[in-house]
Amino acid sequence: MTHAAAPKGRHSSARATVDPRFDWRRIAYTVLVSRALDDLEETTNKNRTSVPREHLVLYQFSARGHDVGQSILGSLLVHPHDGVGAYYRSRPLLLALGLSIEDAHGSPLGRAGGFSDGRDIGVVCNMPGWNGATVLPMSGDVGSQYTPAAGWAQSLTYRRSALDEHGFAGAIAVALGGEASVATNGFWSALTVATTLKLPMLFYIEDNGLGISVKGEMQTPGGNIAANLASFQHLFLRDGDGCDPAAAAALIAECVDHVRSGAGPALVHLTVPRLCSHSGPDNQKGYRTDAEIEADAARDPLPRLRSHLVPEFMSDAQWAEVERQAAADVEAGVTLARARAGPRAEDVKRFVYEETPRSDDVAAFGGLSREERATLGGTDVPDGNGEMVRLAEAIRRTLASELKSNRKLLVFGEDVGRKGGVHLVTEGLQKRFGAERVFDTSLSEEGIIGRAVGMAVNGLMPVAEIQFRKYADPAHEQLNNCGTMRWRTANRFAAPLVVRMPGGFGKDVGDPWHSLSGEVTWAHALGWQVAIPSNAADAVGLLRAAMRCGNPTIFFEHRSLLMTSDGSARYPGDDYVLPFGRANVLRDGDGVTVVTWGAMVHRCVEASEQFSGDVDLLDLRTIMPWDREAVLASVRRTGKCLIVHEDTLTAGFGAEIAAVLAREAFWHLDAPVERLTVEDVPMPYHPVLLDAVLPDAARIAARIGTLLRT
Repeated sequence: MTHAAAPKGRHSSARATVDPRFDWRRIAYTVLVSRALDDLEETTNKNRTSVPREHLVLYQFSARGHDVGQSILGSLLVHPHDGVGAYYRSRPLLLALGLSIEDAHGSPLGRAGGFSDGRDIGVVCNMPGWNGATVLPMSGDVGSQYTPAAGWAQSLTYRRSALDEHGFAGAIAVALGGEASVATNGFWSALTVATTLKLPMLFYIEDNGLGISVKGEMQTPGGNIAANLASFQHLFLRDGDGCDPAAAAALIAECVDHVRSGAGPALVHLTVPRLCSHSGPDNQKGYRTDAEIEADAARDPLPRLRSHLVPEFMSDAQWAEVERQAAADVEAGVTLARARAGPRAEDVKRFVYEETPRSDDVAAFGGLSREERATLGGTDVPDGNGEMVRLAEAIRRTLASELKSNRKLLVFGEDVGRKGGVHLVTEGLQKRFGAERVFDTSLSEEGIIGRAVGMAVNGLMPVAEIQFRKYADPAHEQLNNCGTMRWRTANRFAAPLVVRMPGGFGKDVGDPWHSLSGEVTWAHALGWQVAIPSNAADAVGLLRAAMRCGNPTIFFEHRSLLMTSDGSARYPGDDYVLPFGRANVLRDGDGVTVVTWGAMVHRCVEASEQFSGDVDLLDLRTIMPWDREAVLASVRRTGKCLIVHEDTLTAGFGAEIAAVLAREAFWHLDAPVERLTVEDVPMPYHPVLLDAVLPDAARIAARIGTLLRT
């Protein structure tokens, strides 16, 4: 059944069968290999007492029933710049794209090497596109594959049209998902982006009727996403039986051809059986009847694949030879996989961030190359003759400078284009650099960050704006997945990007939504750098460093500093780069160390002026990494410490600093480490209430005075 008018020249099932792009012997081989691995791993999981534990697949998912359609799809993903966002039931596709049997089994075993070096669930695969299609690093959460695939699709368009990289012409992005995933934010965000921008993206939905135990009708009204999207603009739709090899091949080929032609996105919905439990620990008999399980078994696409090919395309003997070859290759590959050593415990902390590579390290796929970054230059010595600028102007100039020097840099978010941002930080940039490079997005933080991830993996430098810190919450999944990408792929992939994130109290105003600080969240988000500049000069150096870095960065822009002149400083020049993790000593003193960052710096400066020579005032500038040595050296000299920050008291980042001081400077302390913060309440709206919770210069001075007298 179809839900869009078929274009002229539509493939019939017969034409798809003889389409030279389909190597049916290879398709059959891939399905048989996938089945053999699934059978082996399921059996291993169910007989733990009889198998040595080091051979167990500890977290097992099968793709039986999904394998024929995926193997057909893999036959068509032959462009070297094709990109795929897949999920935990997509191993047949990777086998079709060239994943070795040794890696396909060795990674679920948690052995060394493979696509995660034992760090991630074995079916959460990836494949760097050094020699073919790229499979973006999969995630264990549902629906998070869609928006990075949309970002890959948008980067294909940009690299072809704006960078004149003609080798990207005809490349497409594909997102695979089950029918349950079409209920997620990621699916709808990616669908909106792909259709509004007419991106070269294929949504491949394999519908086995179940989201673990929940039937499809609970995920999608009527149970058929293709039927529900029939009126969607700019979306080519096809719908059919994924168990019929000829019909599935025709529909998939038709959609791939549509997307490759540049006509816009497509969605193919194929019904398939789930011939197994959801995962190894799951027992489907608890929520499915025997009749339902038997009905799915009767729809197994593998016998139908054999019937389709024998005797019309191969003889019984030739089919038997494919079976023999697949079985022999699986046996050999499994033997090699099981002979691999386990991962090295001493390496488990490597690759949280970019590292100086060792001779045996693989090169990470994604972001600007080290060579590209090296050509951008930079100095940590500021130009002392620059004019005075406010924070917003300093950030705008830095973005403009990098847009000019790095054509792979893109700036985007809600209202950043024509309006120039709600704080006017990007004002005029779209007019100067064009709507391909500075552009507005739909209202979806999941989509903004997910797209940025896909762009970064495809070699661009995205600078995404989340309009206010609180609005990052819907993107939390994408932010966390981005931060762990380098580590969980053992340095095979990286997604360096910058997320500009205004937050904190405003000029004489606050509220629980626009004024959230909560920076400790990102200090705790593994793999992220976090910059919180207190002035225009530091903002220039840190932002430029972030845009030339191999790690993802949260760049926190304080609302009060954007709205006032408090953060004004001399513009340090278009070459200024400030390394992360280097605190700024604003006052020298011997009586007490005051540690702070962001807008609180200015209140601490005002307070410290009452204590000439007594206050050693440090502006951390970045909290991940933070300058531990500078803080420790100061406290070891003064013997006392006050930490001032805007985040709430309980579990704020000040607690981390205090814990380090208690452990590493305990014998130097003459008084307990003190913290002055917002109490544990949301940020209030009315100025009277705001003043009641925010540390001000008077309260900071009072606390300093108390410490000095202690």
